Amino acid sequence: RYFRKLQGLIAVSDPAHQFISQHLPGNYEIIPNGIDAKEFLNVAPIKQFKDGMINILFLGRLEKRKGLRYLLRAYSRLKWDWPNLRLIIVGPGKPDNESQLIMAERNLEDVVFVGSVSTEDKARYYKTADIFCSPATGGESFGIVLLEAMAAGVPVVATKIEGYSSVITDGSDGLLVEPQQDDALASSIALLLKDQNLKNKLVAAASRTAQRFQWDIIAGRVMDCY
Repeated sequence: RYFRKLQGLIAVSDPAHQFISQHLPGNYEIIPNGIDAKEFLNVAPIKQFKDGMINILFLGRLEKRKGLRYLLRAYSRLKWDWPNLRLIIVGPGKPDNESQLIMAERNLEDVVFVGSVSTEDKARYYKTADIFCSPATGGESFGIVLLEAMAAGVPVVATKIEGYSSVITDGSDGLLVEPQQDDALASSIALLLKDQNLKNKLVAAASRTAQRFQWDIIAGRVMDCY
């Protein structure tokens, strides 16, 4: 009964719109989430991890749909050719049984579980990363972590799911791979490890993309809607 009284409807993305419309159909305006890009620029990296190793960052809740197990499999392939790789995992929760089995069976080294961190430290972990990877399998209405990494100047490898595809254009400001494909994930990360020019190109374009999601722009669109 409250929904019927609404005069304006906003969804943060097309996937969010499609989901809510199943239950509460209406004429929604798509206005994405925003970020404060400056929060991710002028911060210092985590000193202990700036030791010459190459840091791949995963940031998110350790839920099965976040796809950590696929990144661990990809990391185990990459570690053979790049022994100076490190995987930093930031976020609350514990790895699922499959992820634990992969780490044990493949005797993975240099995998660091950090746990939950403050907002300030989250920005510092982005700044510490050489590559940000989000291998989620689905259920993401928007890619806020991708935007944060892009604002911090970190090249992004993510999965080609609806919520992420609304943020990243594959090959332009990031790399997208099909979900649940650890071999494709490893190939895309390897491409960034080998091609500094590609990394620079993606980072420059990603920085411009992140600027479009600045809160002063997004808030203006919300105010216009009101």
